[in-house]
Order: sequence, then C-alpha cells, then structure tokens
Amino acid sequence: MCVLLIEAFYGGSHKQLMDLLQEELQEDCVLCTLPAKKWHWRARTAALYFMQTVPISPNYRILFASSVLNLAELTALRPDLGKLKKVLYFHENQLVYPVQKYQERDFQYGYNQILSCLVADVVVFNSAFNMESFLTSIGKFMKLIPDHRPKDLEEIIRPKCQVLYFPVRFPDVSREHDKGPETFFEVLLKLKEKDLPFHVSVLGEAFSEIPDIFSEAKKALGSSVLHWGYLPTKDDYFQALCMADVVISTAKHEFFGVAMVEAVYCGCYPLCPKALVYPEIFPAEYLYSTPEQLFKRLQNFCKRPDIVRKHLYKGETAGFSWAALGSKFRSLLAAEPKEDL
Repeated sequence: MCVLLIEAFYGGSHKQLMDLLQEELQEDCVLCTLPAKKWHWRARTAALYFMQTVPISPNYRILFASSVLNLAELTALRPDLGKLKKVLYFHENQLVYPVQKYQERDFQYGYNQILSCLVADVVVFNSAFNMESFLTSIGKFMKLIPDHRPKDLEEIIRPKCQVLYFPVRFPDVSREHDKGPETFFEVLLKLKEKDLPFHVSVLGEAFSEIPDIFSEAKKALGSSVLHWGYLPTKDDYFQALCMADVVISTAKHEFFGVAMVEAVYCGCYPLCPKALVYPEIFPAEYLYSTPEQLFKRLQNFCKRPDIVRKHLYKGETAGFSWAALGSKFRSLLAAEPKEDL
C-alpha cells in the first residue's frame, strides 16, 4: 500500500502533520507539496499544479490532503486519483474564517471546501469546534447563492465526518495578523505603563504582510523583550518556551492551537479566550472573557510570579501526542472502508 500525501500549503502545522505522517507511517509515502506562500492562490490553483506534478503510480491506495486543496478539481483532472480512498483533513475552515466583507472571491474558498467534502470518502477535523462550526454554517453559507441553491449538503457531508486532534510532537523537556496582536500588545503596554516587571517573547515565522503594531510594540516594549521573531531551530523554540512562565493567546480565530498546547507541555500557564476551540482544549480556569480580565490576571502574575511558577497544570496534554493518536491515524490511512475512531 502506498499513501499519497498532498499539501498545497506546506508550512506551519500543515507541514508538521505531513512530515510526521511521512516519518511515522510504516507504509511507503509519496509527498507532494507547494510552498506556504500566497495562500489564496494555492486554494485557487493548486489542483491544476498537482494534476501535472503528482507521479502516476498503480501503487497508490490512499490520498490524504488538507482542505486547502480543491479535491473535487484534482480528482476530475486526475481520474486515477479519484479511485483512491480520499481523506480530507481540516486544519481550519473557510466558512467561519474572519473576513472583512463577503465578496465573490471569499465565497469561492468555502465553496471549494464544500465541494472537496462531497468527493472525499472521509472528512477529518482537528477539533469538534472546527467540525461543528463548518457543518452548521453550510446552510447559511449557501444562501449567498442568489438562486437555484443546492439543498441538504450538511446532511450529505456529516456522516463522513469525524474529529481527530492534531498529533503534536512534544519535545523531550524537563519543563499570524489573525491572532489578534492588537489586544495582545495593548495589554502588555498597559503592564509596561504601570512599571510591572515582566519579559516577553514574541515567537513565530514572519510572512510577507506584517501588521504595523508589531514594529510599534517592539519599540515600545524595549528592554522587556526577551526574544522576537523566528528562532532558527525547533530546539531553540522549545528552549524559549521552557524559560517562560505564561503563554497567551488573543486569537480571533483558532481551530486547534498547536503552539498553545506545545507551550503548556513545556510548563507554561495558558491564558486563552473563552471562545473558539479553547474551551474544548483547556480547563475553565485558563480562560478569560475580556481584555480587562486578561490584564488583571497578568498584573497579578507580575506581582506574584510564584503563583504560576508553582502551579501544576490541571488539564492534560498527553492525549494530543502522536503516542496517543498514532494508531487512529494509521487506521484512518488504511485501505479498508472508513472506521469509527
């Protein structure tokens, strides 16, 4: 059996998952990718690219792709791939992804994902929040079509859907604009104004469009900045996490949150919005409802850092590891018909 892995946006968590599957699966894998740049163009045109570049082989049994790819287009262009068991994995969904306003091009991305679900044999989401937000939005989303609307699409797609959490590769340790940076930096600058002692590491890969708030905040935070930007290796990244006491999310959207789970594993106390996927992943005491609540929690931690340094995390992260999820992915990528995981 040969597993064909296709990733139209080979970066971040998308790359992590494909690399992990390729390394851990006993079966032969063929990995076909496009760089993680110009997301919108990948969603529009990747199928045509892969039509020409995916090698023809009689050995393929499974096709596994993320939902960036228009699976309907690819299987129409390559009928040989349409005969495979097709597994579609949703890291995020475009039906509830925040946009400035509905425009025809915005509609296309969600529409592509619906088409992909219709041709897939199994549709997998990285959280229940991701799955339910997608499925329950289909009806409203299709009403954007002015007339002759298709019906009952949720009922057709739902039976082939399941949740399988993202498998995080945890380290051996002893201890993007859509992520809401404005709220994050406003709270930190407020702490700075009150002369509260803290250091901050802002870690992550820099893409082509960086909001002005990042450069402004870096200058204003000054000596409070410990690390800023992309760290050269994963080990450096985990080492920075192990030095930290608190990890903060101010995300406006999140469908799983790999970085938050990694940070908690490394010993950080998480503070997340009481919304999106976070109540599914983290116990209630780690959630906040307003920026004011976040500020008060951080203000207290700055004054009494021992609170977080002595704290034992009350949730669990082991269930998000490959050790816990690997057998489910292997079952998913078996040639047999879909099994309930």
